[in-house]
Amino acid sequence: MTSPVLALRRAILDAAGADTQLCTLMGGALRLYDEPPRGAEPVYALFSDTRASDWSTDQDRGHEQDIGIVVWSERGGARTALSVAERFDALLDDASLPLDGHRLVNLRVTELSSGRDRDSGLTRVTLRLRAVTEVV
Repeated sequence: MTSPVLALRRAILDAAGADTQLCTLMGGALRLYDEPPRGAEPVYALFSDTRASDWSTDQDRGHEQDIGIVVWSERGGARTALSVAERFDALLDDASLPLDGHRLVNLRVTELSSGRDRDSGLTRVTLRLRAVTEVV
């Protein structure tokens, strides 16, 4: 069985990769990764910290996930990073995504925050999501 975290990530990748508007904002292709590719130039996004906790009931086994997506953009690229993050928000908030081995009960965007990385000067926008899944 696929873990709920991996199942949700796969579903997010599939939904985001099929969205032409998001791909256009990211330079023509979805650039959402687990780790930054060596030598990658912004704009790209990374899956960030994830926390999955038990959300089981007497009848169903489930998980609550807190997952992050961080969008990185070039110096002075706050508008680009915010546009990409807002497109992720529009795609994922309350989405009904098919998950391998799990059922998505609820998916909500809970937070959007923006900042500048002190070391690189790059703009970053973090999107936090809360998902509840059940094992099928």
